[in-house]
Amino acid sequence: MEKIYKEYFDIVNKYLFCLTNNSDISEELTQETFYRAIKSIDSYNGKCKMSVWLCQIAKNLWYNQCKKNKRIVNIKNTQLSNIPEILETENLIIDKEEKISLYKKMQHIDEKSREVVYLRITGELSFKEIGTILNKTENWARITFYRAKNKLKEVDYNEKRM
Repeated sequence: MEKIYKEYFDIVNKYLFCLTNNSDISEELTQETFYRAIKSIDSYNGKCKMSVWLCQIAKNLWYNQCKKNKRIVNIKNTQLSNIPEILETENLIIDKEEKISLYKKMQHIDEKSREVVYLRITGELSFKEIGTILNKTENWARITFYRAKNKLKEVDYNEKRM
């Protein structure tokens, strides 16, 4: 389990940071994720990658915490520029200012699309992994990302016109 922890800690922590936008909460939930994984390691059947399984646990923990605390993650009070460049070069490192602007613009798309974009850009997950995490197909994840990208370009265009 120590090897798994070392190998997947960063992936799970980044994923949770995308969901929470809070480093303290993401670290706490990451620790809880690995604790839960240890408790239920016998239920891991190997049908998906270990990282996907861990992210599913992490996502469920986050949703449970939101329900328990009746919190809604809101990252509307942010700023940024150059969203088309970010979307075209999704695998490049995005500086903090651009991330903030992207997250602000992402408030204009539906929750599932937003989650796909988070996983793809920040989590650097494949469409297949995203589909698995969200209990959808790889093709669904790919199409949802494409549509979200177009919506974000539209939002960016409209903001520039104002």
